[in-house]
Amino acid sequence: MGYTPRLREKYVKEIMPALQKQFNFTTVMRIPKITKICLNQGIGAATADKKLIDNGINEMTMIAGQKAVATKSRKDISNFKLRKGNPIGVRVTLRGDRMYEFLDRLISVSIPRIRDFRGINDKGFDGKGNYSMGVTEQIIFPEIDIDKINKINGMDITFVTTARNDEECMALLKEFGLPFKNQKK
Repeated sequence: MGYTPRLREKYVKEIMPALQKQFNFTTVMRIPKITKICLNQGIGAATADKKLIDNGINEMTMIAGQKAVATKSRKDISNFKLRKGNPIGVRVTLRGDRMYEFLDRLISVSIPRIRDFRGINDKGFDGKGNYSMGVTEQIIFPEIDIDKINKINGMDITFVTTARNDEECMALLKEFGLPFKNQKK
């Protein structure tokens, strides 16, 4: 039998029964789960310096454990000196075991390294059961060597779930161990 991530086992053994009890789901297929985690990093200065995109791809690949791709602009914007098709950011989408491994590292290692941390903002829900949060510095991830980076960038992390509303999504993410600011019960 192959390797199973720690949080996948926790989801099946602990989180699913807890959510089924909390929301009185009649079938296990109705219990919400995380389907994917999307990481996105906008690099605005990339219009002037093309090396920033390569550095962003390398850093995001190290953080995610999966090859990142450059995002390209969709249209020309003269005020930003931006042409259609120019690379302006980096993104990666994690699913399956890599998703659970990233979530485990985020909760247990990276979030505790955030300076002046008082909890994750609970206003990042979209109304349809998804949650987005921002990280101001990519150096909170242990894979990044602080001496080798030339510019500190932030990133957006989006958790896409099968939850039907924000309440179910928040309960799911709390069970996984994300530390929210306002603990509502």
